[in-house]
Amino acid sequence: MKFNRRQPLPCARSAAIFKGEKVGRNGLLQMNKGATMAYVNVTADTFNDVAERDGIVILDFWAPWCGPCKSFGPVFEAEAAKHSDIVFAKINTEEEQDLAQHFKIRSIPTLMALKDGIVVFHQAGAMMASQFEQLVAAVRELDMDKVRADIAAQDQA
Repeated sequence: MKFNRRQPLPCARSAAIFKGEKVGRNGLLQMNKGATMAYVNVTADTFNDVAERDGIVILDFWAPWCGPCKSFGPVFEAEAAKHSDIVFAKINTEEEQDLAQHFKIRSIPTLMALKDGIVVFHQAGAMMASQFEQLVAAVRELDMDKVRADIAAQDQA
């Protein structure tokens, strides 16, 4: 299911691509060499472009006025700098209210992790660095064949 401004339903399959970043001929995000920013910003207009791509995407729903978001920001950015194979993306809920509404974001910060286009983690609240590292490790270790089988079994029930 994809994000649609006219149909704000909960989404089980989603991912992110990033406005203002360079996209190569192969459709993959190209970061500038030497860039210090290890995350990208997501908008409603660009959100669906990577929905079917494989790999891990970690989304941080935040707002500039949010104290816990400001505290968690450096933790998110430090973890992003460690894992160049994972897409770390920030969604400003003040600017992207359609996305926040679509995912029923009621508290910020809220983290979502996707693997192979499937939401595998969704939790409100800031994390300590050690907790965030454990989350990344757990998402890496997920057996997606088992996850897909579990989803199929739930759909049939």
